[in-house]
Amino acid sequence: MAATDDALFKSLADPTRRAIFERLCREGELTVSALTKGAGVSQPAVSKHLVALKQAGLVSDRPQGRQTHYSARPEGLMPLIDWTGRMTAFWERRFDDLEDLLRRMDQ
Repeated sequence: MAATDDALFKSLADPTRRAIFERLCREGELTVSALTKGAGVSQPAVSKHLVALKQAGLVSDRPQGRQTHYSARPEGLMPLIDWTGRMTAFWERRFDDLEDLLRRMDQ
């Protein structure tokens, strides 16, 4: 697993970061101050979470004057989608093997 994949999983493991990412997905581009409202954490904490999300490839920023606007990058979830697909295939094979074993035991 690449370092960026690790950053993605670590970012999504934090409930506050997940909430920020989900909010950006739902509401579109927002400033740090807009994200702080209703986040339940301070502005510096939101800023730190945004840095982690940006490093994981989940958000992008756009400076405009004295404010920075953040947007979700849903394509940043591709490593998670790929991993989930690999795990699905793994477990499907395991269940097929188990089904075969149980069928042989019944005979």
